[in-house]
Amino acid sequence: MHDSSIPPASNRLSDAPSFARDAEQPASLAALQMLVGQDDLSVVFQPIISLETGRVYAHEALVRCHSTPPRSPPQLFEDAMTLDCVGRLGRLIREIAVPLSSGLPVFLNVHPDELSDRWLVRPDDPVWFHDEEIFLEVTESVPLSHFELCLGVLRELRSRGGVHLVVDDLGAGFSNLKSISDLEPKVVKLDRELIAGLDRRPRQQRLVAGVVRLCDDLQATVVAEGIETPDEFSALRDTGAQLGQGYLFARPAYPIPAVSWPPAAAASPS
Repeated sequence: MHDSSIPPASNRLSDAPSFARDAEQPASLAALQMLVGQDDLSVVFQPIISLETGRVYAHEALVRCHSTPPRSPPQLFEDAMTLDCVGRLGRLIREIAVPLSSGLPVFLNVHPDELSDRWLVRPDDPVWFHDEEIFLEVTESVPLSHFELCLGVLRELRSRGGVHLVVDDLGAGFSNLKSISDLEPKVVKLDRELIAGLDRRPRQQRLVAGVVRLCDDLQATVVAEGIETPDEFSALRDTGAQLGQGYLFARPAYPIPAVSWPPAAAASPS
């Protein structure tokens, strides 16, 4: 359990321990130095909890970029793609997130292009130094463009133990449900688009319940993302979804935030 009485380490890149700031791929290192400075990156965490008990299942690590002007995570990675340094950027984010989540299961986002760079399967990558389970989040559109490569790299990662695949953003825009079968994830995350206003949309609630049953049949645990209201929380519990994440329970922060539980809709009458 995270002990909030321990003074937190910095969540900035400039203070992160270096696992492998070596001379390999100097072009990508130079490109990354053009993209961000030593004080531009930090990591915050958001709890993922049981919708039944409020117990923390894991924490998701989320990158923040403090460049001028600031970049959102999608923009940061889009710029890294332009400069051909996505793999090295992902590596540096893990250098911050992994030490800060010591002793805690952690979800880490992986950009599809990182799979082709093979940083994740290097023996000195931070994922191999973590003392708890690691869940690698890959967007559900990956099989459409990286299918064979994705399977090969993820098979290599999972063969080492303690590393699990998460299919992220299911329900955002065009969804390829076949990805759940193809990639055999341990966890499937339902996008906020499926969760918003769920309590007011019976047909949408039946759809989510059907996806949850499908994931259960395929032995994948469901995380509902972006839960913001007590009514959404209550409707989600009725669908059978096991885990949840959202502002209703905790906003992303560092030090790692405490969970607000129970939500108002589930609180006992006073």
